[in-house]
Amino acid sequence: MNTKIRSSVIALGLLFSVSAAYAVPGTSGNPGSSGNKGLAAACAGLPTRTVLETALKAARAEKNGGFDLDMWGTVVNRAGIVCAVAHTGTDVGDQWPGSRVISAQKANTANAFSLPKLALSTANLFTATQPGGSLFGLQASNPVDTAAAYAGDFAQYGTNKDALVGKKIGGINVFGGGLALYDAAGKLLGGLGVSGDSSCADHNIAWRTRVNLALDKTPGGVGPNNTDGIVYTVGNGWAHPVCSADAQTIAVEIKAGK
Repeated sequence: MNTKIRSSVIALGLLFSVSAAYAVPGTSGNPGSSGNKGLAAACAGLPTRTVLETALKAARAEKNGGFDLDMWGTVVNRAGIVCAVAHTGTDVGDQWPGSRVISAQKANTANAFSLPKLALSTANLFTATQPGGSLFGLQASNPVDTAAAYAGDFAQYGTNKDALVGKKIGGINVFGGGLALYDAAGKLLGGLGVSGDSSCADHNIAWRTRVNLALDKTPGGVGPNNTDGIVYTVGNGWAHPVCSADAQTIAVEIKAGK
């Protein structure tokens, strides 16, 4: 066999091997297809794309202290596998294209660094990951799988055929918009990531979305009132920058159930 052809075949084989390693068993090469038994089992207890979209749209419609932009939302399970991707706009281009992967990063981060007894939002990680902080360098610890992040047809992003679904996205994001998901019994099921507005509005929209999904039975956290809420107190080791006075006020109100 020609050396160049043999090298290409080997490379192609490796590519398929890597892709298979990051896919949910039983996805038959189309992890985003609806009715997939392997994916359904892996994502048990978590919202479908339709349910996520409905909850996200309702949250985005509220006053959140941002620019009133359309949003991306992603849900991952406890293993970091993407279960659903949705957007609020009518068209895939109605929200920032770059925020799709950011929402997935946030979901992965909140899941990866939360525990059954401790919930950490992505907003909680901002200060600690800055130079000199106790978690500096965390951002580089779990890189995004770029092959998964940028695969597939752009027109299908945010649908059941989104190429991210069924894959492990990876990635670490340390500003507002990522929350861990806990069911009514307090079981940690995975993470939610929201992106498309200011980071403070992203947090508020994610918080409202999690409430809408009834996956907000969180344990203790480092945020206000022992939650994973966003912290705006200067000097606090878990603090996040203030994006707007409105976003700060709304964050307090929504934690109070208003």
